[in-house]
Amino acid sequence: MFSMTVSPRFYETDAFGHINNIVVAGWFETGREGIFRVFTPELDPKKLPLILARIEVDFVAQIYYGKDVEIRTGIGDFGRTSFTVLQEAWQEGALVARGRAVQVYFNHAAQRSEPLPDSAREQLAMHQLKA
Repeated sequence: MFSMTVSPRFYETDAFGHINNIVVAGWFETGREGIFRVFTPELDPKKLPLILARIEVDFVAQIYYGKDVEIRTGIGDFGRTSFTVLQEAWQEGALVARGRAVQVYFNHAAQRSEPLPDSAREQLAMHQLKA
């Protein structure tokens, strides 16, 4: 599992005084950085052979400014050309959001998906979460 901590910023709050829901999708994308490094260690976006095919976020509880949030990222299921990323956001020991993202191994020049390389599959499997 990959883990990172974010510190909510004041401008990320909404009119109700908690973190705006769109912010969590950005935090989850940042939390996928460890996965991106499997494919492109230097994080060169022009070399990243992945596209995002789907994202889901479930908001479990309100998230507040002034309290750090831990983003936990792991791997779910594998397909032939894709894999599912499972993510959670935790604040003060409580689950506040969970998400799923489908990443597709993609050949940008040919504009089509390709089979996920075995080497990447093996590296990602080390972060696979057991159901």
